[in-house]
Amino acid sequence: MAAKSLFVRDVWYYGLPGHELKPGQTSAKTFLNEPILFGRTLSGSVFALRDTCPHQAAPLSAGTFDGNKIECAFHGWTFDETGQCTSIPSLASSQTFNTTCLKAQAYPVREVQGNIWIYMASHASHQGQIDLTVPQVPFFGDRPYQVAYSMQYASDIDHAVVGLLDPAHISYVHRAWWWRSPAKLQEVTKQFKPSLHGFTMQRHQLEEQTLLYRLIGANPEVEISFQLPGIRIEHISTDKNTVCSLTAMTPISETKTEVTTLLYATLPWFPLFKPLALRFMHSFLEQDRVILAKQNTRLQDAPATKLVGDADTQARWYFRLKKEFARSAAEDRPFVNPIKAKTLRWRS
Repeated sequence: MAAKSLFVRDVWYYGLPGHELKPGQTSAKTFLNEPILFGRTLSGSVFALRDTCPHQAAPLSAGTFDGNKIECAFHGWTFDETGQCTSIPSLASSQTFNTTCLKAQAYPVREVQGNIWIYMASHASHQGQIDLTVPQVPFFGDRPYQVAYSMQYASDIDHAVVGLLDPAHISYVHRAWWWRSPAKLQEVTKQFKPSLHGFTMQRHQLEEQTLLYRLIGANPEVEISFQLPGIRIEHISTDKNTVCSLTAMTPISETKTEVTTLLYATLPWFPLFKPLALRFMHSFLEQDRVILAKQNTRLQDAPATKLVGDADTQARWYFRLKKEFARSAAEDRPFVNPIKAKTLRWRS
């Protein structure tokens, strides 16, 4: 495994849950080492600009937003949601300047199923060459999530994603009476197939059901898909209900990653369950955060970690997908999924 991650470019990354960005508000974030300012106009449209004024590099987030224009805190220059400069207060009445040549960098954004996604291009000139579909959970159309929870990990994107894909850690890291125990390890067999920029664990019936799965209903079946840059979608269906979770990894820098998990459900009682669901999500993500932080203290001493057996195959596939994605971009050709249909077996 590479000691230092390389960011995947020319893909959609998860930005933030839509409910966190009210009309007339902005939210400053850093993704892939780039300072980004998300905003929502009074009319409800979402935008994202590089959080740097093109005049003298002050952060635009330090200024004010009236719901339509951002005013830089340094010299009062204003910018609209497209990044276009609309006024320069310091110009004398006899002075003219064509402000159309002054723009803060704008990023393509989409709001789908309540989620705000941002397209991180390899070059600014590629921003208009988007041919990838924004990730969505199945079954729910354009309905928004019911629960969202985010957390930052002190981990690079590669190790965070490997943890997301790793089935062998669950019984050890996520020990709880309502989840799993190492004393109950069982051998499992799963069928995988290639899918859009990733792979899918094909739909199968759950033989051993934890408490959370039993609450959803009888005869649960599950399908789990993964796609670049770090998106996992789990689709659970029972005789009467459907539940989907979307977990997205977005790199902040080479050493920090933001993870967001969202839940969609048809369960009629789910609104009452929401406070408990948030506690479960926090506990689950916190357990991963703690073990990744501990792992991070040793990676400099032993950067060449080893991937062994079928339990680590999904991690190996992730690196193969990244390599092919980068190679296809460098060679200016279509991406060819390197993953083939395969049966995997492991104990968990």
